[in-house]
Amino acid sequence: MRRLLALCGLVLTPLAWAQAASEEAAREAVGRWLRGELSPRLEEVLRAPPEEAPGLLERYARFPPPPPGLTVNQESPKVEGDRVRFPAARGEEVGEVVVVLEGGEAQRVYFRPQGMALPPYLLTPLAGWGFLLLSLFWLFLLFQPSPFRAWLLESLALIGAHRGLYLFTNLLLYGLFALGALLAYGMPELARALQVLFGGALEAIGLGEAVGRGVLVLAGVIFHWNFSQGLFLTGFLPALLLGVPVLLLNAVRYFVFGFALSPALLGPAFLLHLPTLLLELQAYILVTFGGLVLLAKTAGGEGYRKGLRGLLLAFYLGALFLLLAAWYEAFELRYLL
Repeated sequence: MRRLLALCGLVLTPLAWAQAASEEAAREAVGRWLRGELSPRLEEVLRAPPEEAPGLLERYARFPPPPPGLTVNQESPKVEGDRVRFPAARGEEVGEVVVVLEGGEAQRVYFRPQGMALPPYLLTPLAGWGFLLLSLFWLFLLFQPSPFRAWLLESLALIGAHRGLYLFTNLLLYGLFALGALLAYGMPELARALQVLFGGALEAIGLGEAVGRGVLVLAGVIFHWNFSQGLFLTGFLPALLLGVPVLLLNAVRYFVFGFALSPALLGPAFLLHLPTLLLELQAYILVTFGGLVLLAKTAGGEGYRKGLRGLLLAFYLGALFLLLAAWYEAFELRYLL
C-alpha cells in the first residue's frame, strides 16, 4: 500500500505543479489585462498607420479590453487543459474571464457573459449522440415517402423554376468571396488579423472547448451555431423583409469571409476546408435566394404568402446543407487539420 501511495504521489505531484503554474500564469495575465497593459484601445487601432494596424488589430482580437466595472475573483480559478477560468461580474451580469494558455503564456484573455456561452448540455455526450440520431433519422426520411422528402423535392423544383435568380445569387456571393480571397494575397497581415478576430469570436462562444469533446459533440455544436446564428438569425429573419437586407448582409459577409479564409493564409489546408466552405456558404446562399424569391413573388403580384413558402423551402434546404457541413467540419477539425 505504501508503494502504491508513493507511486500516486510521484504521478500527482507534477500534475499539481503544472496546475499551479497555469493558475499563476493566468493570474498574471488577468492582472495585466485589467490594468490595460495587454489590450490596445479601439481608437489606437483605428488611428494606427497602415503598417501598424494589423498587429494592433490582432492584439485587440486576442485581448479585447475588459468592460468597464468588471470585477474578477482571482482566488478560485478553474483549470481545464489550456484554459483557466475566473468567476467575474459586471454589475448584475455574471460570467467568467477566460485565459487561454500556450506554452505557459497567455494567448487570449476575454470576458464571457453567462448568456453568451453555449448551453452546457450541448457539450455533453448525450447531446452528441442525440444529434447523430437526429441526422440519421432526417436522412432516412429523405428516402421515404414523408414530408421531409416532399419538401426536398419541392425546394429543388423551386430552384428549377427560378434558375436565373439562383444563378445570380451564386455568382454574386461566391464571386465576392473569391474577390476577398484574392485581395488577401496583397494584404496578408491584415487578413491574418481579421482571421484572429473571427477565431476570438468562436473561442468566446465555446467552440474551442467543443473540439476536445469528440466528433459527435463538435458536429452538434457546429450545426447549432451555424443554424441559429447564421441561417436563422442573420439569414431567415432579414430575408423576411423582402430579401434585400439579407442580400446586402451576405454580400459584406462573403467578402469578409473570403478575406479571412483565403488560401493566402490557409495554404494547403484550404483544400481540406473547401468542402466545408462550399456547403456552409451554399446554405446561406439558399436563404438569400429564398428572400429574393419572396421579393419577386410579392412584386410580381403573386402575394407575400406564396413568396414566403418559397423562402421556407429554401431555408429548409439550407438547413440540410448545414447538417452535412457540420459532420464534415467536425471530422476535419478533429482528424485532418
